[in-house]
Amino acid sequence: MTDVRRWTVPGRVNLIGEHLDYNGGPVLPMAIDRHVVVRARRRDDDTIAVWSDAGKVTFSTSVELGEIDGWAALVAGVVWALGQDGPGNGHRVPGADLVIESTIPAGAGLASSAAVACGVALALDDIGDLGLDRAAVAAVARRSENEYLGAPSGVMDQLAVLHSATSLVDTRTGDVTAIDAPWGDAGLSLVVIDTGVQHAIAGGEYTSRHEECRRAAETLDLDHLADVTLDGLYRLDDEDLRSRARHVLTETARVRSAVRALADRDWPQLGTIMSAAHASLRDDFAVSCPELDTAVEAAIEAGALGARLTGFGFGGSAIALAPTAGLLPLKAAVESAFAGRGWTAPSLFTVRPSPGAHRSA
Repeated sequence: MTDVRRWTVPGRVNLIGEHLDYNGGPVLPMAIDRHVVVRARRRDDDTIAVWSDAGKVTFSTSVELGEIDGWAALVAGVVWALGQDGPGNGHRVPGADLVIESTIPAGAGLASSAAVACGVALALDDIGDLGLDRAAVAAVARRSENEYLGAPSGVMDQLAVLHSATSLVDTRTGDVTAIDAPWGDAGLSLVVIDTGVQHAIAGGEYTSRHEECRRAAETLDLDHLADVTLDGLYRLDDEDLRSRARHVLTETARVRSAVRALADRDWPQLGTIMSAAHASLRDDFAVSCPELDTAVEAAIEAGALGARLTGFGFGGSAIALAPTAGLLPLKAAVESAFAGRGWTAPSLFTVRPSPGAHRSA
């Protein structure tokens, strides 16, 4: 077959609402102008052949749970999830040649894995005429991450990369509402500071936070920890569980405040909300690290209105809302702060709202 189709899927930054997606809270992610591109061609057999910068991997469309590891597990997980029973699943997956390219830095907290998974699901749906809508694609991509890769993530990243620009996402219903975020009109830019500290979502501290939130919700007899009240905090005797719940309570309020700040074009207020979110993630949720804290502090000292880690933390990237005219001094300040600690220089780049996943050829 010579019919090659191409899907382009953006990465994302989460403006506010960190660690709320698996707690039933609202989130405010933004699709960005860094992308995964998936080229797909249907085969006449039941083979999936995948090429990327990391090499080539081949496996059957009837791939078993855990059969493929390494980078190709992102693709194998989608193929596996498509074949399972459940919403968006139970399909006969077509054989395919897939070529994957990306301008999203891996491990930077910018949803590169969700972009790959959604791109592969969209491409296989396209060439196999599976009839998936966006909600089903998100469900398949999330199931592949949760069950095949063993990462207990929510659905924010998948919905963020599938939909356009900045969106308020109801993580319980999957409803997505577009939000206007025209800080560029006010002479501001959103800067990503990739610390270069790699992290993995499966296992480790991320899973511990997920489990702590589950225990806190069970203790308070809540279906979703995002429903916690101030009174509920004092019913938690375990200090760690109280801290995790306090972050969820205050972060939920910050999402609502950020939506109001965006509507009012109140950029200093939005910056304040971002910085408060970082403090909560650092102190109450304990998911920051010295590199992220240094990046945030240096950016604010250099004139950013606000800054915070983005993604689940433990490394990855921070974001800063800063005057466009001051980006060079900000970059110099962050690099100097890293050099003073003997760390490798971070990578800084601006990002803009981007269209969601779409077929580009």
